[in-house]
Amino acid sequence: MRQNTAHYKCLFLNDVPLLDVRAPVEFSRGAFPCAENHPLLDNRQRELIGIEYSRNGQQAAIDLGWQLATREVVQAHLARWGNFVQRYPHGYLYCFRGGLRSRTTQNLLRAEGIHYPLVEGGYKAMRNYLLAELENLSKRLPIIVIAGHTGSGKTELIRNADRALDLEAIARHRGSSFGGTGHKQPVQVDFENRISIDLLKLAQNPGAVLIEDESRLIGCCALPPVLQNAMKGAPWVLVEETVEIRAKRIVRDYVQEALPHFSGTETAAAAALGEALRSSLGKLRKRLGGLRYQQLDAQLAEANCALVQSGCSKAYVPLVVALLKEYYDGQYDYLMKKRKSAPLFRGTHAEVNTWLTKSGVSLAK
Repeated sequence: MRQNTAHYKCLFLNDVPLLDVRAPVEFSRGAFPCAENHPLLDNRQRELIGIEYSRNGQQAAIDLGWQLATREVVQAHLARWGNFVQRYPHGYLYCFRGGLRSRTTQNLLRAEGIHYPLVEGGYKAMRNYLLAELENLSKRLPIIVIAGHTGSGKTELIRNADRALDLEAIARHRGSSFGGTGHKQPVQVDFENRISIDLLKLAQNPGAVLIEDESRLIGCCALPPVLQNAMKGAPWVLVEETVEIRAKRIVRDYVQEALPHFSGTETAAAAALGEALRSSLGKLRKRLGGLRYQQLDAQLAEANCALVQSGCSKAYVPLVVALLKEYYDGQYDYLMKKRKSAPLFRGTHAEVNTWLTKSGVSLAK
């Protein structure tokens, strides 16, 4: 029979499935990548029991819990938990502190002949472990930052590397005003948990970790300060590409490759993508100024029309060139001036890729 565990490192390194029996509201505020929420108490029940606990103590709260746990409710819980156990026989369950809710779930399952271990200390202990590892590994792991203007191909280098932390993939956002991927971004706690777990896995083998140069915010996700500070002081590599090459790469990534993610016919998808691009441009209205925004918005409308009518994306290139020259490059140059050290290497995307491979920093997959 498997025992309860406090080996948090093993749980995260091995992506062990976790049965989270906290209330849905707790799960939505923060959880782990391999966890599923099948709560013992729903949000309202949790609230009522909490009120009873504060007024009349633990035993009164327990008594109320059993009053709320009708036979129908218990059977529904057991069906969901049993399904999880059947799918993941080597998993574990947890509540917030590994206390009453975890033990109650264990006892209800045991009464059905199912012996399923819990995580000692629950969510709180696992979260604290990941926060401590994030602090430790951000300072200890050797990091090399991949820097370069927007569209220089930094993300491609990260995603083709053996050892890299892909912050944009974790955040589900490309980092710019146009960076939405169509997927909901994780809450901040989930973002931090996933970063910590990825760093923990990378730490199991020697070698530098590549990280793309990012601002503090990636969409709505904020870089943990300890990691941001480590990136600021880390050695770095500079990718340098012409504005025309960068503009074409951006059109490829944000238009050609993004189009299949919009549903409907080819024409409908193109129209939906065009509206999304217009919405993103609108976020820059104040920074561009009213007149320049109107000019670029008209240019975008023409490009969107061409995409709908012929599927051609070439008309976006001059628009992107203008945005790079007039906005994004200036913003990035300002940040680059704050760097106190010289880059380890600078060159085109292809040259940087070759240098990384030959230096043994990153072997292409």
